[in-house]
Amino acid sequence: MISLLLIFILLCYISTALTSLLQKEIKEIILVLLFPIMKLLVGLGNPDVVHFGTRHNIGFCAAEQIALSFGAGFSKGKGKYLSTKISHRREPVIIIKPMTYMNLSGNAVVAAMNFYKINLSEILVLCDDLNLPLGTIRLRSKGSSGGQNGLKHIIECLGSDDFARLRIGIRADEQSLNSFSSFVLGKFSEEERKIVEKVLPVCGDAALDFTLNGIQHAMNNYNKPVF
Repeated sequence: MISLLLIFILLCYISTALTSLLQKEIKEIILVLLFPIMKLLVGLGNPDVVHFGTRHNIGFCAAEQIALSFGAGFSKGKGKYLSTKISHRREPVIIIKPMTYMNLSGNAVVAAMNFYKINLSEILVLCDDLNLPLGTIRLRSKGSSGGQNGLKHIIECLGSDDFARLRIGIRADEQSLNSFSSFVLGKFSEEERKIVEKVLPVCGDAALDFTLNGIQHAMNNYNKPVF
């Protein structure tokens, strides 16, 4: 009689364990179906009002352009960044603007990645590039910082340069590359702003292409003259 009772208790335990395991697997399947892998778009810049409209903040501008096209606004995130969430063709996309200042951008990126459980392959960083002429953009699947301090800190914090980036050209034709500090922190001229207004929507399209089709597809479509 005692043996039968022990067998019954053991069977109940096994049944409960199997039910719990099955429920966990079903839950994971439902989560994947309801919440597919999110992409993370990171627009780089400096947060103070004095930096608004500067060349160094064009990454912020690109991120804001994308959010605006979906009628989305930014709010405080779970870290030192502002964030918003959009749905592009049913694909969830998180957009952040680090509030850490450019040189510490990696802290915000790591915080967002940890909170949203995002892999390196799902990140696209949007930033200014002094080596590219104003009016051009370049997508890359990975690589060095190219002297961009925000990218440099992100690479340091992640311990890898294996993430996508969209570089947005800011250099004027006459700008000497040996005197860049005041230039990148300066504001666009009226003529330059006209070019930026044409480039930003293209940046948005390229970033959204990445979220749906991956970096290689976006590179094939957008690594060409904007106009």
